Amino acid sequence: GQPLAPRRLSLKPVPKVPNMEAFLREALVKVKKQARGCLAPELCFQAVRAASERPFAEGVRRERELFQVLLTSGQARALQYAFFAERAVHRWATATGASWSSAAPQPVRKTAVIGLGTMGRGIVTCLVKANLPVVALEQDLEHLNKGKQAVMLLLEREAMKMEGVAQTLDFHNPARLQFTVDFDALRDVDLVIEAVFENMALKKEIFHKLSKICKPGAFLCTNTSALNIDEIASATSRPQQVIGTHFFSPAHVMRLLEIIYGRHTSPTTIATTMQLAKALKKVGVVVGNCFGFVGNRMMFPYVQQAVFLLEEGSRPEAVDRVLEDFGFKIGPFRMSDLAGLDVGWRSRKDQGLTGPSLPAGTAARQRLGQRYSPLPDLLCEQGRFGQKTGQGWYQYEGAGGRTATPDPWLHSFLCQYRDTHGIRTRFIDQEEILDRCLFALINEGFAILAEGIASGPEHLD
Repeated sequence: GQPLAPRRLSLKPVPKVPNMEAFLREALVKVKKQARGCLAPELCFQAVRAASERPFAEGVRRERELFQVLLTSGQARALQYAFFAERAVHRWATATGASWSSAAPQPVRKTAVIGLGTMGRGIVTCLVKANLPVVALEQDLEHLNKGKQAVMLLLEREAMKMEGVAQTLDFHNPARLQFTVDFDALRDVDLVIEAVFENMALKKEIFHKLSKICKPGAFLCTNTSALNIDEIASATSRPQQVIGTHFFSPAHVMRLLEIIYGRHTSPTTIATTMQLAKALKKVGVVVGNCFGFVGNRMMFPYVQQAVFLLEEGSRPEAVDRVLEDFGFKIGPFRMSDLAGLDVGWRSRKDQGLTGPSLPAGTAARQRLGQRYSPLPDLLCEQGRFGQKTGQGWYQYEGAGGRTATPDPWLHSFLCQYRDTHGIRTRFIDQEEILDRCLFALINEGFAILAEGIASGPEHLD
């Protein structure tokens, strides 16, 4: 029977909190850093600020205004598109007419991973987290022990994150996770993922071995990022069960899984791999076989434009800043340093674009009639491979360091390079950096669609 007015929180004055202004200032810096290029988190911050400074009714009114801004923004439309695109890619189709509606997956009860480098470790972690028994195989005991230590460390971290959740990681049980150097341990697995480094001869040797040892129904997957799936499959007696599963680094974090079918890959193999992606809580995207597939093929011209910008007068930190402010989580040069510059260098040497197999007298900045920049090759020749060596496009606090700082050595190296090749530097504005990098991505995307490598624009996006 008492009046409600004194009990209504919305009618009470907003309490004055000490140091509110300093707290809000710090919070805004944090939000801006974490959500570069994204409107919504900043506007959420403004709504909280209004709630802390104004009477309730005014705060609510301000929140509604901010919400209207977001509701009609291009970013909201883009996020809605991305949401539906992620669901659309479950409905896959191939150029040969196979599709999700008619193909049924086989059950996968036991798995194996070959190679415990950076990628293999992440893939083992994914499989264990999805509650799938795993056999992890390495070439010798030294590599096996090193890989085992790293995998255990990753799993310990994942287990800590999952504390308090009903599911626990049972990774100390050898029936769930077995480390071995013996190929015979793969006799009864349903699916193998090969994750050794990018060398065709090595991959073919492994697949030849697998097709002799694995049971007839086992699926053979390769975590290649660019090599030809059909050539790898040609080393086996079961090309219909060979498929590409390209994880992105770090494999236990990144949600994308590029699934590449070859000329002979069966619809059942594709359906089983898509089912595996779902079990690993990843977004599986089915694409065709070409050099670099979709992810890396689009990355080549994008990074190439970024390097051309350096030739013409820009700096790595300037290019990265523009693309990160636009909304990319990481710019092309920080990304290259993270992935390791030696990976691309090895691939370019295999293609004969640089190194000993390059014909004498080849122009320094021309390959196959196209513009080419030898800058990344020159850095690798200096032993600058990125974070792993403590120096790449940036310098780091030491080998394996994470904090990128602009490198004066690189700035003077770029000046010398431009002098050597008679390149006149000019000021390059933000708009040109964005246009050149983004249009390189977009144009390559259209070429991929035109060739039928991807079945729809959502698969690319």
